[in-house]
Amino acid sequence: MSRLARIVAPALALLAPSLLPLLPAQAATDVQIVTSPGGITAWLVEEPSIPMLALEISFKGGASREPEDKVGVTSFLSSMLDEGAGELDSAAFSARADQLALKYGFDAGRDSFSVSARMLTETRDESVELLRSALVEPRFDPEPLERMRAAILANLRDAATDPQAILGEAWRKAMFGTDPYARPLEGTPESVAAVTADDLRAARVRALNRSQLAIGVVGDITAEELGPLLDRLLGDLPAEPWDPLPPAELAQDRGLEVVPFDIPQSTAAFVQEGLARDDPDFIPAYVMNHILGGGGFTSRLTEEVREKRGLTYGVYSYLAPYDRAALMAGGVSSSNDRVAEAIEVIKAEWARMRDEGVTEEELDEAKRYLTGAFPLRFDSNAKIAGQLAGLMEQGFTPDYLKDRNGLIEAVTLADIDRVARRLLDPAKLKVVVVGQPEGLPETPPAN
Repeated sequence: MSRLARIVAPALALLAPSLLPLLPAQAATDVQIVTSPGGITAWLVEEPSIPMLALEISFKGGASREPEDKVGVTSFLSSMLDEGAGELDSAAFSARADQLALKYGFDAGRDSFSVSARMLTETRDESVELLRSALVEPRFDPEPLERMRAAILANLRDAATDPQAILGEAWRKAMFGTDPYARPLEGTPESVAAVTADDLRAARVRALNRSQLAIGVVGDITAEELGPLLDRLLGDLPAEPWDPLPPAELAQDRGLEVVPFDIPQSTAAFVQEGLARDDPDFIPAYVMNHILGGGGFTSRLTEEVREKRGLTYGVYSYLAPYDRAALMAGGVSSSNDRVAEAIEVIKAEWARMRDEGVTEEELDEAKRYLTGAFPLRFDSNAKIAGQLAGLMEQGFTPDYLKDRNGLIEAVTLADIDRVARRLLDPAKLKVVVVGQPEGLPETPPAN
């Protein structure tokens, strides 16, 4: 990625303090489903009181669709789309974006490629045209291509000595084997060194395919104005349907894997099967995970691993529902001489949640936090647009915005017991440790 943190022109910056929260229920009520004359669908919340527009666009597919011998090319593409387009070279493109107060970003994920943009009403037409040129006619000139290649290679060199990066690559390889999910998003030094302008052109056609789109729009625009805007912005992109990849198969070889690395503190990941986002038990699992390890300082893992035993500064768990696989995972860092104990405590808490469930007090506290924090996701136009695109991409309707807290409130102790018994099993955990842990065998992954 490049210039994702672009400094917005003063005119736009002055508007930021006036952004007001739009509560989820209100957002749901106000969402309009807009279909352009060309057949592009978006979710829109009109907010004419502030003369600006926020868009979040998600193209299905992402890095998982790139060829095995071109690993990292989709991420490379995300860094090149604003490095010159149409008649504008890299410097001219950047200057024009600054002139228009256009803030934008491109991001390559494993399952999607996203485009974010914020623009002023008074320069909306010109901003849309500039953004369109980046998506439809990027230049991939030699100078910025080599500059971005050098930056990516530098990032990869840093990652090669970063314990967290090493850990992420190790557990993904352990769980996903040869599946695209196991590949590094930024690629390898060898694959990045080989990327050509033609490779980037081919990646653009794959990644920016509008046959599977999710779009959230919030701001100073009507439904009648939005339809033609979508066609202008996205209508010239490829739209040929493509076959989705098959589900990813998780490796069944679990247990412990140690990646030796000379550092005073080991870092560990623990990973197992999770639940798909559309699974009926996902909401109870979400609440359960908040109590187990997702609730920060209030979680059981923090209480047992950090507060009672002082084994770490931080420990956590989370649900990760990818498009083709679902995981439940977490992480912890601890000194080499205590990480083995931390892992055993985590496994014990995994089993205790499965065997004993949670208390009424824990459940009530989790519900209060999860319902109370939900509106914080909607405290700016950009955040609302992101939520709309995310829900649309996951197959929900706008009603989810007003129904979500009710679904949380409806979770019972019996629901937690059921999903804990279904999901949690220490024997299912794949534990990967990077460091020089004491009391754990050194078992580096097979080449």
